[in-house]
Amino acid sequence: MKAVILAGGKGTRLQPYTTVFPKPLVPLGEKPILDIIVRQLSHYGFKDIILTVGHLAELIQAYFQHLNGQLASLNISYYKEKKPLGTAGSLASIPKLDETFLVMNGDILTSLDYAKLMRYHLENQAMLTVAMFKKRVKIDLGVLDVNEQGFLTKYIEKPEKEYLVSMGIYVYEPTILKYITPNKYLDFPDLVIRLLKHDEKVAGYLFDDYWLDIGREEDYKKAQEEFELMKDKFVFYKEKK
Repeated sequence: MKAVILAGGKGTRLQPYTTVFPKPLVPLGEKPILDIIVRQLSHYGFKDIILTVGHLAELIQAYFQHLNGQLASLNISYYKEKKPLGTAGSLASIPKLDETFLVMNGDILTSLDYAKLMRYHLENQAMLTVAMFKKRVKIDLGVLDVNEQGFLTKYIEKPEKEYLVSMGIYVYEPTILKYITPNKYLDFPDLVIRLLKHDEKVAGYLFDDYWLDIGREEDYKKAQEEFELMKDKFVFYKEKK
């Protein structure tokens, strides 16, 4: 199976960590998050992995070259963006995406079974499948409802609401590439809107175990703390040495 990992962002929300090295190389435990992701994908049967790189790309390439034979079973290749193309725009320029493939962000800590996600996508015959997670959002203030005259009709102290959010992990059919113009900027939400307008089948895969996007400093600190407590959830620690 084939996977594309989006690893070209500058990680501005994670500065100063990303000033001198790319966001996918920030460490969790003894390994960078990108290393953990690559080993998880390998465990679940993905042997052809493409890294889209941009900011400090040479450091990512040097890291995986340094591993030598540790990942000998994988075919790791690189697609370097000449300019930022968004979270979907670069896919139209990557060669040989001619079969069902997985796409994911390079800064995600999760216990997701990627092979199960792929099977779900194929069984539902979707053009695109989005991995979803239930996230609770809390408002740390009192929320007010008022009528047209400005009088209060309701007061809710620190309400919480649950949303289905994208995990930043997707499965694509190659036919989706006809909706992406090569070398033109396109973010993933705009691609989804485009597909829905054309009545294409977009599926959602609900995942209910562990997921964390480490794009912000507070999320990275949380990931470091939780990673140490839950190492048994991650495939890297189950592999034979």
